Amino acid sequence: MSFLAKRCGVKFDPPSIVLVYEESDTKKMRQRIMPVRNFSKFSDCNKAAERLKNNERHRVYLEGVSRKQLERLHVVLRDRLRGRTLEESLAAMEPDPDEDLNKLGDDELARRKARMDELFERNRKRQGDPDFVYDLEVEFHTEDAKEPCSWDEDESDDEV
Repeated sequence: MSFLAKRCGVKFDPPSIVLVYEESDTKKMRQRIMPVRNFSKFSDCNKAAERLKNNERHRVYLEGVSRKQLERLHVVLRDRLRGRTLEESLAAMEPDPDEDLNKLGDDELARRKARMDELFERNRKRQGDPDFVYDLEVEFHTEDAKEPCSWDEDESDDEV
């Protein structure tokens, strides 16, 4: 028997991962609640997600769920233990364009870069896409027009 994961979420009390799946044989929708044990506000979400994915009891059910998704769910649980609301936790997962990434630690920076790569791939237009334009030119208008600089002036390349 195989299982098709439909939705994945969290339950805060007690801390658990909730999986809604469909059984391939009977086409019945089922729900599985997987408690997250030995998890604190100092836990490593990556290791916790890996531990849950490799758990003997849950492995068959979590085949269709990516480790990254499980890691994000563990981050939501950890943030709740740290006193953050669900909205604050989800907002922290979205990249902030004004944030200084130079001030982040190596692990957090790697997570942010992976998230940016994921967003880039999701928004990327490929040649086979219906709204693909080969040579798209976009003119960006800024509110504060910059003064021209002498370096910006075109010079003839013949003088070299």
